[in-house]
Amino acid sequence: MRVLVVTAVAAERDAVCAAAGPYTAERLPGGYALHRPVPPVDHSPGPAPVALDALAAGVGPAAAAAATATALTAAALTGEPCDLVVSAGIGGGFAPGAPLGSVVVADAIVAADLGAETPEGFTPVTELGFGTVAHHPDPALVRAVAAAAGALAGPVLTVSTVTGSAGRAAQLAARHPGALAEAMEGFGVAEAAAAHGVPVLEIRTVSNAVGPRDRAAWRIGPALTALTAVFGALPGALRATTSLGAAPAPQPAPSARRTP
Repeated sequence: MRVLVVTAVAAERDAVCAAAGPYTAERLPGGYALHRPVPPVDHSPGPAPVALDALAAGVGPAAAAAATATALTAAALTGEPCDLVVSAGIGGGFAPGAPLGSVVVADAIVAADLGAETPEGFTPVTELGFGTVAHHPDPALVRAVAAAAGALAGPVLTVSTVTGSAGRAAQLAARHPGALAEAMEGFGVAEAAAAHGVPVLEIRTVSNAVGPRDRAAWRIGPALTALTAVFGALPGALRATTSLGAAPAPQPAPSARRTP
């Protein structure tokens, strides 16, 4: 089973690679460096091993979508298509649902600020008659990975501007009830995966609270360590799960609604 793990920055990619190493770097079109595990000789019976390819795509949904699409296309052209794409990294957690140090597996990957401002408030792009604002990973896969990682399951919001105030945090929480985390790449990764018909997950380890930017309170090191632990547990969860198949059709986010 071949899994493409897409992170924003090299530190997140290296945390993923630390779960399985050693890795070699393979150059892709566009200058991307795909880190692929050196495959061990495995003669044991049972399911095929899980290979975690890791790619640092850059920050934001556009960079994430471009890099993911490039990697998926390259994999298909070499006759080794990916079975799953995972958007992964550290992120902000919405209090009190996802405190510092927690792990979140997205049951909805939501474009939280894709739409228009109107006199009545924010209108998601779906209400304007375009596109989609959410991807919903396979529920059985979400449950299996969350159980293996000791993680919470809930919506993860993709934003192009990181939240830096209590007011915006409250707006997002009201617009998307139950949201657990905020990051910048998941929806872009999911869009590319859907275009290629590949299932997708998003996994975030919480390094800071969504709201006012208090850098002294951030816990980036522990969040990266937690990311390594998650990807140490992921292969076992995937081998035990038989629900990998065609990517589900995108659905509107239940929480995407207008707010004053």
